[in-house]
Amino acid sequence: MVSVFDRPSVLQRLSPWFSGFDGPLAFAVFMLVCAGLLTMYSSGFDHGTRFEDHARNMLLAGFIMFVVAQIPPQRLMALAVPLYILGVTLLIAVAVFGVTKKGARRWLNVGVIIQPSEILKIAMPLMLAWWFQKREGQLRPLDFAVAVLLLAVPVGLIMKQPDLGTSLLVLAAGVSVIFFAGLGWKWVAPPLLLGLVGITLLVVFEPELCADGVRWPLLHDYQQQRVCTLLDPGRDPLGKGFHIIQGMIAIGSGGFWGKGFMQGTQTHLEFIPERTTDFIFAAFSEEFGLFGNLLLIVAFLFFVLRALVIALEAPTVFTRLLGGAMAMIFFCYAFVNMGMVSGILPVVGVPLPFISYGGTAMVTLGLGLGVLMSIAKSKRLVQS
Repeated sequence: MVSVFDRPSVLQRLSPWFSGFDGPLAFAVFMLVCAGLLTMYSSGFDHGTRFEDHARNMLLAGFIMFVVAQIPPQRLMALAVPLYILGVTLLIAVAVFGVTKKGARRWLNVGVIIQPSEILKIAMPLMLAWWFQKREGQLRPLDFAVAVLLLAVPVGLIMKQPDLGTSLLVLAAGVSVIFFAGLGWKWVAPPLLLGLVGITLLVVFEPELCADGVRWPLLHDYQQQRVCTLLDPGRDPLGKGFHIIQGMIAIGSGGFWGKGFMQGTQTHLEFIPERTTDFIFAAFSEEFGLFGNLLLIVAFLFFVLRALVIALEAPTVFTRLLGGAMAMIFFCYAFVNMGMVSGILPVVGVPLPFISYGGTAMVTLGLGLGVLMSIAKSKRLVQS
């Protein structure tokens, strides 16, 4: 007697690999990817192979997301300390014998050119989430002090390169973990109040503080010039203020409905600098207008809120803190990029997630998405 067994179909064999993926989060990513491909085709179709390279980077990010999503959070937790030590060691190596380009020492030649600071965008929240998981149920003020020290070391090394944009993202990721771990408002409110007072004084006394010959402590000259240019772009309209002015012109010229797909004059006449990278939001705004901007902002907000829901429902302290940090990283990416293009924040090298061109940033986004999907899958396994 011969027994016949039904051979499972390809779909049945592949379905366990995708089970547990968060549908709403995947839908938000799909919408943002579509917006990114549409905008990149318009702004970069005459910019070499920029569109094809952007699509390739997205596929690479998707592959990285899929691989990382298969790693249980417990395995991710085991990687926290080694990855943090590796990242800090590479940052020290950059400070000693790194590659210098355009006055900044941010890269390291290890056969290929790498930017170690990108590692800390993921390693920093991993390390702090690991630390607070170990201290669960016995948190003391000293534990928060150690967390601040763990955060201050890489942020200080990155700022010294100097790289203000990456240091802000790493700082935001670390601070969000510390805050979600239970840091009291009595420690959070004073720095916020001090920051608001400082911004107010900066705006009021801008003519004196930005006068020729005045130097600010703690900031490099180019960082000071970025802040002063933000406060008054007209002080150097053809130089340092050109980016901000052209970005605001493009955003304003789009009106409510926009000029239409591939009809942006500021974009295609190359008035917008870095129109496929840092300033791609200006190109998007010109062609799709305020209506398109609102849809894009809603998509980002939905993505971030869904990521926070995943973090809230996560089964352990480590996964809750890590998920919350990933959500804040994506929020900071989008907020800082849109803010600098719109003229409400200084110009820093922060791309718009899934929209801007950039291989390194896309790899980081893929890692962050993979972590969120891994946390979502772990929640499903615990519930089942």
